[in-house]
Parts: sequence; structure tokens; C-alpha cells
Amino acid sequence: MSQDQGWGSYYDKLRDRPPRKTLIAALDAFGERSDALAVDLGCGDGRDVIEILRRGWRVVAVDSEPQALSRLMERGLPGSITPIESRFEDVPMPIGVELVNSSFAMPLCEPEAFHRLWERIREALPEGGRFSGQWYGPKDTWAGRPGMTFVSRDEALRMLDGLDLEMFEEEEDDGVTPRGNAKHWHIFHIVARKP
Repeated sequence: MSQDQGWGSYYDKLRDRPPRKTLIAALDAFGERSDALAVDLGCGDGRDVIEILRRGWRVVAVDSEPQALSRLMERGLPGSITPIESRFEDVPMPIGVELVNSSFAMPLCEPEAFHRLWERIREALPEGGRFSGQWYGPKDTWAGRPGMTFVSRDEALRMLDGLDLEMFEEEEDDGVTPRGNAKHWHIFHIVARKP
């Protein structure tokens, strides 16, 4: 099976799933907003983008898979979407961003790039800005895979030091991936606000 077919199957399995709880918590914490700017790093075909747009935000949607962005744009979603095809660790944070969302995507880069990206996110967020997303822990089945980053609970908390943690939930559970493979998940679900 080609990589394109693999990603297509992956997007098909996720297409009608609801937005992630971290994103919902972050958007709810902002309250009513209109025309605010969000960046979705690793947006896929739009699972979270749809909810951000529904709430009246503008979205910069970043993904390295061209199929993800073409599927996103084919949805004909109302609102302002700027699609960017790139690895998200290479994309500059736009001026004025108030929310950076990265659902299950940020750990999919090398540790050095992951930490540089996190520093750029922290610097870009204004007072009251938020990050929402997931990081992987060291007990995850995928731990040790090349090109990925895994952080311990203590390391995650150090990285989040100085931010207001509105959600920090550690999940460790056996389950399956969207592709149907058995997996032990070790995840930190995060919503963090810059004071």
C-alpha cells in the first residue's frame, strides 16, 4: 500500500470524529471570540479545524501531507482558512496567534526540533494565549521510534513551568490506533495559558 493510500485510509477513519477535548477546553476558556487567530499544527483533514472555524476564529492549518490539506479544503468549510503544506516545526508562528493547537502531532518530530518548536510557541503566544494538544510519555508503545519525541511527566511539567495549566491529564491505557493496531498509550493532554 502506498503512503498516500495509507494516509487516505487514516483520514477516512477519523473524518467524523468529534474535536479533541483539549481543543474544546481551550476554546471554552476563551469564551465568545470572533476573528481571533489560531494555528493548528498537524491539522490532518480538519477534525479540529472545523470546531475552531465554527467558533468564529481564523485558522492557519499546517500539515506536511498534501492529501490532508486537499481534503480539508474540499470540505468547503465556511470561514478563513490559510492552508500551509510544511512540517510544522519549520513554520513561523504568525503574528497575532492566540491559540496553538497540536492534537497528537507535535511529538512527531525529532527531540531537538520539538523543543525548538515549543520555545517558538511559548514566545509567540501573547498574554492570555493558549496551547492545546498532546505530548507522548516514555511508556508509550512508540517510545524509541526515530523521529519522535517522548517526555516524562517531570520534563513536561518543567517545559510548562510559568504557564497556567488549565488541563494536565496523564493517560496510560491499552487501546488501538485509528489504523486498528494494538497500542499502549502514554499521553499528556494539555491546555496551558500564558499569564
